[in-house]
Amino acid sequence: MACRENSDQVTNRATIRGPVTELTDEELHRQALVIDAHADTLQLILDDGLDLAKGSERLEIDLPKAKTGGLDALFFSIWVDPRLYRGEQAVARAFSLINALKNQADRHADKIAIATSAAAIDRAERDGKLAALMGIEGGHALNGSVQNLYGLFDAGARYLTVTWSNTNELGDSSGDLTSPTVKHHNGLTDFGRQVIAEMNRMGMIVDISHVSDQTFCDVMKITKSPVIASHSCARALCSHKRNMTDDMLRAVASNGGVVCINFYPLFLDNGFAREKDTVDSALGSKYAAIDEEFKDNPVKASLERDRVQRMFLSETDSVSYERIVDHIEYVIKVAGEDHVGLGSDFDGIPATPRGMKTVADLPNLTRALRRRGHSDDIIRKILGGNVMRVCRAVMTC
Repeated sequence: MACRENSDQVTNRATIRGPVTELTDEELHRQALVIDAHADTLQLILDDGLDLAKGSERLEIDLPKAKTGGLDALFFSIWVDPRLYRGEQAVARAFSLINALKNQADRHADKIAIATSAAAIDRAERDGKLAALMGIEGGHALNGSVQNLYGLFDAGARYLTVTWSNTNELGDSSGDLTSPTVKHHNGLTDFGRQVIAEMNRMGMIVDISHVSDQTFCDVMKITKSPVIASHSCARALCSHKRNMTDDMLRAVASNGGVVCINFYPLFLDNGFAREKDTVDSALGSKYAAIDEEFKDNPVKASLERDRVQRMFLSETDSVSYERIVDHIEYVIKVAGEDHVGLGSDFDGIPATPRGMKTVADLPNLTRALRRRGHSDDIIRKILGGNVMRVCRAVMTC
């Protein structure tokens, strides 16, 4: 689907940081600004009482692992499960997640700093702290109210993903387009257009991961600020409907935005999708038993199926982290070196690639990019420079 972009949108080149010659792989990685545009770690912090500073085998991102992996800034996903929270409960849940991150920052002020601007990211990096940013994953957390958008922005959120896997009041999702029980809008709604305009005005990044193709095109026609796809891959390399077509990649480039590559093997490689289907088929009887056990609580049944699936898929090791680099290179080929970044989806996916099990493994990407002949300048852009450019352009306060 070809999309026409706003003529006011321009592409800016990423800021190049640090020396560019005679560096080892490790030195390059440590000198680069490394930004992960999306991780779901806060769910475990809030619900399971885990601590970012102490570290845990249950966390793919914590402060010790982030230090090992050279991570400088992270957008923590404020994701509200629409199966569990609806209406004002969804709004309250979003604020609970925000407060959980702020509590961590208060408890570990020497290691983590809340950031709501590019300048704050710079300060945190200079001080040797993880810059903790927040993105609302799914417009359903607004409960149809622009006032809730203002409240979440004031609380520190700096991007909003228009939809999660569920269609909401803003527009259609890629995740439920075939559902006969969901009312669809044929793209962005009038309320969605109002929200995009307010985000542009306030200085909040528009995130187009998860949206339907038509919603994407509608957003790109009206946004006046660079967008991000906080955790998406290239559809030409993996045909999942969550991924982005070449036309979409080119539209993001024309807008000056960034596509941040998701680490979930399901979005990286078609072969993993077939493996997942095999696992789900083998677990059919177990799923049926779960449904029977929780027949009076379908939400609990769904969550338990997710838990069991995660346990089995986590043992799958067929996709290498090199596949992440394949997607990075493809986006560079189609959209250019200024329009690709990282959006791991750590702590929110049931499996990770071989060689990229936690954030501590991020230096493997720098090594692989160098092996494939990419310059230090381009690697800096991929690791965080491109996302930082969008932060500087949009997040003004």
